[in-house]
Amino acid sequence: MKHRSTRDVVDDLRAAGRLIEVDDPVDPNLEIAEIQRRVYANGGPAVLFRNVHGTRFPMAANLFGSLEQARFLFRHTLEAVRRLIEIKVDPSALPKRPFRYAALPLTALHTLPAKTSRGPVKTHSCSLSDLPRLKSWPKDGGGFITLPQVLSCDPVAPDDLMRTNLGMYRIQLSGNEYATNQQVGLHYQLQRGIGVHHRSALNRGDKVRVAITVGGAPAMTVAAVMPLPEGLTELIFAGALAGRRIRMIRGDHAPLYADADFAILGSIDPHQTMPEGPFGDHLGYYSLQHPAPVMTVDQVWHRDGAIWPFTVVGRPPQEDTTFGQLIHELTDPIIPDVIPGVKAVHAVDAAGVHPLLLAIGSERYMPFLNASEPQELLIQANAILGNGQLSLAKYLWITDDPDGKLDIHDVQRFLQQMLRRVDWRRDLHFYTKTTIDTLDYSGTGWNRGSKVAIAACGPAIRELPSQLPSEYSLPDGFAQPRVVFSGVLAVQSPRFATDENRADIERLAHWMHQDDRLNEFPLVTLVDDSRFAAANLGNWLWTTFTRSNPATDIEGVRSAVVDKHWGCHGPLLIDARVKPWHAPPLIEDAATTAKVDARATRGGPLAKYL
Repeated sequence: MKHRSTRDVVDDLRAAGRLIEVDDPVDPNLEIAEIQRRVYANGGPAVLFRNVHGTRFPMAANLFGSLEQARFLFRHTLEAVRRLIEIKVDPSALPKRPFRYAALPLTALHTLPAKTSRGPVKTHSCSLSDLPRLKSWPKDGGGFITLPQVLSCDPVAPDDLMRTNLGMYRIQLSGNEYATNQQVGLHYQLQRGIGVHHRSALNRGDKVRVAITVGGAPAMTVAAVMPLPEGLTELIFAGALAGRRIRMIRGDHAPLYADADFAILGSIDPHQTMPEGPFGDHLGYYSLQHPAPVMTVDQVWHRDGAIWPFTVVGRPPQEDTTFGQLIHELTDPIIPDVIPGVKAVHAVDAAGVHPLLLAIGSERYMPFLNASEPQELLIQANAILGNGQLSLAKYLWITDDPDGKLDIHDVQRFLQQMLRRVDWRRDLHFYTKTTIDTLDYSGTGWNRGSKVAIAACGPAIRELPSQLPSEYSLPDGFAQPRVVFSGVLAVQSPRFATDENRADIERLAHWMHQDDRLNEFPLVTLVDDSRFAAANLGNWLWTTFTRSNPATDIEGVRSAVVDKHWGCHGPLLIDARVKPWHAPPLIEDAATTAKVDARATRGGPLAKYL
C-alpha cells in the first residue's frame, strides 16, 4: 500500500485490524490527548475519532503506535530505503555487493520530487479556526499542531526543491498574542535546517516563505524528523520511503506538498517574534514561553475527506518513541561510515533523548599497546559531539567492545559495563559554557549549559555492589538510600530551595570521604524522592539526566584538579534534584482523567486500552 493521504493510511490499518473507530463526541481540549496517551501506553492500535468538538474534521491518533506498526506502514519500501542510505554514505559498496543493490535504480526513480501546478490539498479553502485545536497538557499555551511538516524555501534559490527544508517544528495555532485566523507561532531549535533559511533571509532583507502541511503519506512525517546524511534531502528520502515521487506544487508561495490533507501557507518576517508556548514536551516538562518566529497566514487549504493526524508528546515513552526506534533501525548500520571508529550510538529515549547518549567506539590504531585507558575513544567522543543533532547530547558515555558482546540498547548493562571500568580521576571530560538542547532547562540559561563525555575502557577495576552495607550513616537531611541497580545509589536529599543548597552535594561528598561505607557504589545520585527514582530504570534515567547540568551538578568524593583536569578518587555524585529554575513537570488534569476513566467504564472498543 503506497499511501497518498491519511485516509489511505486509515483504510490500510482498518483492513489489517489495526484501527479502532470512535463515534462518540470527544474534546480536543485535553481529553483526546489523555485517550491517546493511554492507548499508546497499553499497546493499542491506531484510533480514528469521527466526532470531535469544535471541528468538522476527523482526527487520527496512534498511527505510529509501535515499531511493528510503523514497519507495517512501510512494509514495501523500508528495505529499499535502508539500501539507499547505505549507498549514499558509502558509494563504494555498490560494486562490492551488486546483488544487494540491484533494485536501487528503481528506488532512485522514486526519490526526486516532482513539480506540479495542482494537487488534492488545494481542493478546498478554510480558516485556521476550522482546524482541530489540540491541547495536550493543562498549561499548554493554546492549540498546537503536533505532526506538522514545515517546508521552507531558501531565499537565495526559492525555486530549487533540492534546497527546500522539511522539518517537524512545533506550531502554535491559537492562544497567546496571535491574531485569530492570521498568525501562527513556529518553534524551532538549535541544529534545525529552517534556521539556515531564517539567517539567509535576515542577511538579504527578505521574508521566509513557509508551507505547513499535515497528513498525506506517512513517509513525509518520518522524513521531517529523520537525521539524514549530508546531501540526502528530506524530499528525496520521503520519496524513497513513500515508494513514489513526492509531488510539490510551485506557485507564488513556498513549495507545497500536493498530497497533504491540510496546508497553511504564509511567510515569516525574520525580524518579528512573538511569545510562543508553554508546551508539554518530550523531556517530560513544559517548555516555557519564549519569543519565537511568527508566521503570517495567507491561505489554508484541505483535500476532500481530509483527516487530521496528531500525536501527543510528554515524558517518554510516547508515540514519538517509535520514530526514534525506526530511525535507529535505519541509521545504526551506517554509523561506522558517518563517524569512523564508532560502532554504535544510542540516544536514550527514557532520559528524554538528548540528555543521554551512549556510544561504542574502538581503539584501532595502536592495538599492540594493550592500553588500559581511553585514547582514540576521546577523538571519537569529540566527533560525536560535533555531529548534527548528536551535538545536543549532555551526557555522553563511550566505551569500546573488542569482543562484540555489548548491546548498546541494553542501557543498564551498558552503564554497568562502564561503571566497572571507569576511573573517575581520569575519564571525565567536561565541555563548559556551551549549548544544550533548547528544551532542557537544567543549564545556566536558555540553550546554555554544559556537557560531559565519560570515556572508559580496559579491564574491570571494581565489582559493583548490589546491596547496601549492613551499617552506614548519612549527614543531616539525607536519608533513604536505595540501590537503583548494581553500582548505582539514589539518596533522598534536602529540597533545593536556594543557591545555598548547592553546597549539599559537597557536604555529602565530604561525609562519604570521612565515612566510606557507601563508597563501593561508584555512582551516587541526589534525588528528591529515592523511592520514585529507584522504582525502575526509566524513573532513574529520567530523573538523573533531565535534572542535572554536568558542570554545576557533578561532584565527587576526594575530588581534585590536576593539570586543569577535574576528577575524583571516590564515587561520582550527580545532583538530580529539581531546582527553582527548572520547568514544571507534566501532570495530567484531574477532571480530564476522571472523564476518561468514566469513558472506560462505559465499555466499547476503546475500553480495554483506557
